[in-house]
Amino acid sequence: MDWLFFGEISLAGLAMGGLYALIALGFVIIYKATRVINFAIGEIMMFAAYLFLAFAGGMELSPWIALPLAVIGGSILGGVIEKTMIRPMLGESPISVVMVTIGIGSILVGLVEFIWTADPQLLPSFLPREPVFIGPLYLAPKIAYGFLIGSALLIIYLLYFRFSRGGVALRATASDQAAAYSMGINVRRVFNMAWVFGSLAASLAGVLVAATGGLSPQFGIIGLSVLVVVIVGGLDSILGALVAGVFIGWLETVAGAYLGGEYRMPATFLVLAVILVIRPYGLFGTHEIERV
Repeated sequence: MDWLFFGEISLAGLAMGGLYALIALGFVIIYKATRVINFAIGEIMMFAAYLFLAFAGGMELSPWIALPLAVIGGSILGGVIEKTMIRPMLGESPISVVMVTIGIGSILVGLVEFIWTADPQLLPSFLPREPVFIGPLYLAPKIAYGFLIGSALLIIYLLYFRFSRGGVALRATASDQAAAYSMGINVRRVFNMAWVFGSLAASLAGVLVAATGGLSPQFGIIGLSVLVVVIVGGLDSILGALVAGVFIGWLETVAGAYLGGEYRMPATFLVLAVILVIRPYGLFGTHEIERV
């Protein structure tokens, strides 16, 4: 039945959108704290997925040991990038910093191709394979369990940023860096923490997405979809990242199912164009965002 097919496609899209929201959350965390637009977010998540492949496939570790190791590795990579490549750019023009992140992405792609070659790879299976039904609607188990794991991290993040001292420091820095300095907050440390947490979220999402669809050095192209998500939701809005992530994931999946896979990206960029005309700062973004 048509309604049953639409329901199953919508469920799959919403679940994938939850992973988009997790990646977008990492993007927004970095932007809110540092005002850096990180175009290397897709390549960071790709690198973490390859780390999982190395730990679980090459070293034959348990996937449930390899997963946290890969995620931690991706978060450490984010912290190193901030300290060695982004921090020296403080005070430079935004476009210069953006170009640095683009260069970082290219370096990571080259490094991955050098170590693992450019051939597509399949990650070792680690998610449950039991069919998942919500009423009469079937949802692929990899997508369903990936969504549950990603949602758990989203909830942990939101609670951390709302109630922990580190979360308060990050929110204070995002609101007013000068005021945060005057209150004794180590703003440079907060910058690094934002990159670590943002990269951690993207790394987990990268492994989960790669587990459902495979992995290659071009995997980081998913960053384009995430860029659409954060612009539609608002570059500095966590709520916008969550709402837009779920919507864009659903739209891509429905467009691909009904119009063909080649229409997935055009459909999302059409939404992006409309939003930029109506609300250039995004659905939930603030007017003060500096355009690059």
